[in-house]
Amino acid sequence: MSRAQVIRPAGAGHETLYVLLTSLLIVVLAAAVVSLRGERVDEVAIAAHQLDARRDLNAAEQGIYTDLRVAFDEILLLREENAATPSVQALADKGFPPFVVDASSASRGGHQWQWLEAGAYLGQSADRQVSGSFLMIVPQASDAQADVWLRRDGAGSTPAVLDADSLIAAGWQQIATHYDAGVTRQHRH
Repeated sequence: MSRAQVIRPAGAGHETLYVLLTSLLIVVLAAAVVSLRGERVDEVAIAAHQLDARRDLNAAEQGIYTDLRVAFDEILLLREENAATPSVQALADKGFPPFVVDASSASRGGHQWQWLEAGAYLGQSADRQVSGSFLMIVPQASDAQADVWLRRDGAGSTPAVLDADSLIAAGWQQIATHYDAGVTRQHRH
């Protein structure tokens, strides 16, 4: 006669409890590590007369602004070589955007560039629905940065004195660029 022995399974309740407690411990530890090592997102406040280059400009304006920043380095080199700030025509002849007239400049507002004797390049937009007018003030010092301003409406004119107060009073807005970890993807610990 054969005998069958019945073996009852061990209770699965204890195993489930241990798995849940281990999972909870892992989640709590991960949350603690993230809260201790996470970076704070500090928004850089900009003044009322400024525009953030990343958030406040449309695609065409961002493209022109980027072109102006790149062209500024070339302008400084040409000014050092020739002992004079290059003309708009000289920059266009060398193919420097946004001064050169091509399909890209037409799609970005068709700006008409001119050199102002006060020390700035003025690009008046032909299509204000696409982009506003730009003003890039070229500093006298070769180690200083260009100051770029934008005006989206067509009213008024450029002041004879290109200081911040005069430009603000005339309706121009300064373009501010702030690089932080969220933009540059660099983590400094």
